[in-house]
Amino acid sequence: MLQIKSGQSVVFIGDSITDCERRGAFPPYGRGYVQMIIDLITAKYPERKINYFNKGINGNTVIELRDRWQDDMLNLKPDWLFVKIGINDLHRTLRQDMVPVPSEKFREIYDQLLKETRTKVGPKLVLVDPFYLSTDFKSGSDRSAVLKLLPEYLKAIKDLAKKYGALHVEVNKAFQNQLKYRQADYFCGEPVHPYLNGHIIIAHEILKKIGY
Repeated sequence: MLQIKSGQSVVFIGDSITDCERRGAFPPYGRGYVQMIIDLITAKYPERKINYFNKGINGNTVIELRDRWQDDMLNLKPDWLFVKIGINDLHRTLRQDMVPVPSEKFREIYDQLLKETRTKVGPKLVLVDPFYLSTDFKSGSDRSAVLKLLPEYLKAIKDLAKKYGALHVEVNKAFQNQLKYRQADYFCGEPVHPYLNGHIIIAHEILKKIGY
């Protein structure tokens, strides 16, 4: 049975995978996994009146989430909070960006946000893993560098989910299982931004966790 009840509000927050053109051609929810989740819940539970907010923004790291946490999350006082963040943090770190977010910093800021959220609002938390659609683990390429570093960010999220009693959605694990049976380009043109069939995988994994 779906855990989200009638009358509750839901915030999805994160980067481009969550945004998915919600601020462009497909307002207000985008055309990715967020819209899919909303549509599937509506189809199965038409009687439930649930308020949804998509607060994904392209390119965000956990630092940008922190900068807008009050306006885009705390002020909304959601009953459910879905967070999907991490791949931009990893990429900035590999590129030695002016504002890198190594896994230790990622963990620290994410922890601060969840602690503040638990104290001030207290929603049910759902932490969604970042993912990378590649099986190039050993070539020494940029892609293999991402796959080598990604487990550090996934471990941080797993630990934080346990610490805060959050539901943990292991999307990267789900995609890696898919890649045992089909090529990555079935789901994406590059490893970060999936086609709609990839968004279906994300939506499916999230819905399983919330009792759909």
